[in-house]
Amino acid sequence: MKPGLGTQLRHLIELLDGAVQAVYEEAGIDYRPRYTPVMRALQTHGSCSIGQIAEAAGITQPAATQTVALMQKAGLVVAAPGATDARQKRIQFSATGLALLPQLEQCWRATAAAAESLDRDLSYPLSTALADAIAALERQSFGARIRQARSQQ
Repeated sequence: MKPGLGTQLRHLIELLDGAVQAVYEEAGIDYRPRYTPVMRALQTHGSCSIGQIAEAAGITQPAATQTVALMQKAGLVVAAPGATDARQKRIQFSATGLALLPQLEQCWRATAAAAESLDRDLSYPLSTALADAIAALERQSFGARIRQARSQQ
């Protein structure tokens, strides 16, 4: 039996994230791949709200909240009250997070080169296939597609 789409995607993520995690460990960095979109958002925009991080990173607000909480525990980021609304927390790099950026950037460059290498080895670049799939699902959600398929049975 051929594995389903969800199974294939989970396996692909395991293969990719596992390799990236190993690179961080080999570099002596205590860091998880899931932190990268948040780190990149903060690197680009500086101090951000959770909503701004979610938007910039292309992740959901609950995912951003969970990731930021893990990063706070790891000492990579800190939360400060907003300048105009103390209830809205602003997330920014801690001294540890800032100090780690040069090492992370080296890992990110190597990861990007590896992704380009993978794209070259495929008949259709994975990055293009993923972008096309995301665009198609933004036009019509997978849930809508499932409901449509059920109604046609």
